[in-house]
Amino acid sequence: MWYPLEDLPFIALVLIIAFTVHEFAHAYSAYKFGDDTAYLAGRVTLNPRVHLDVIGTILLLIAGFGWAKPVPVRASRFKHPRLMGIVVSAVGPLSNLIIGALGVLLLLVLHETGLMYAGSRGVEMALERFFNYLISINILLFVFNLIPLPPLDGYRILTDLMPLRIRFKMEQNVQWGMFVFLLIVFIPPLRRVTLDPILGLTDVITRNLIQFFMLFF
Repeated sequence: MWYPLEDLPFIALVLIIAFTVHEFAHAYSAYKFGDDTAYLAGRVTLNPRVHLDVIGTILLLIAGFGWAKPVPVRASRFKHPRLMGIVVSAVGPLSNLIIGALGVLLLLVLHETGLMYAGSRGVEMALERFFNYLISINILLFVFNLIPLPPLDGYRILTDLMPLRIRFKMEQNVQWGMFVFLLIVFIPPLRRVTLDPILGLTDVITRNLIQFFMLFF
């Protein structure tokens, strides 16, 4: 297991929150921009059951990465397909960053006000673990999903930014990008020199968020 077994209840709750809000953000923004595909599929909701993918969730617990059910989007229905397509792709990772930032803020509030220590030691430890995972997993998902490789949101953003000629070639070769992605994830030497340094940005972002919110205390 990628995470300690005793922490699975906290991790499961955090994953439900993170994946649900991420996919809801995609679905809601697409619906607001004029594409009702996700709405008709029942995805414009905060009900976790319609967003979670069993295999993707299990893999995240085992291998440290995973996925939820992708939201169906028809960008051709948008008034400005490329611009709105970028926004729809970006709001998913951004929602995770917002959750992570709120987690940092709430954890600091609990510490600075003393509420963290108002209950028993067990309650204090449970809150500490929950918020630590809420912050780390959501910021990790923010960074991970912005990697410009299919099937991640970063790749969709990159394709929408490219000129039509390059975009067409990228879409033709998307299967090779997914193959490269799988190699990077599952081959440890490749992962250490590619994916791991990128995911290391998680700690940098977390430290900066803590420093920013500490300005208010």
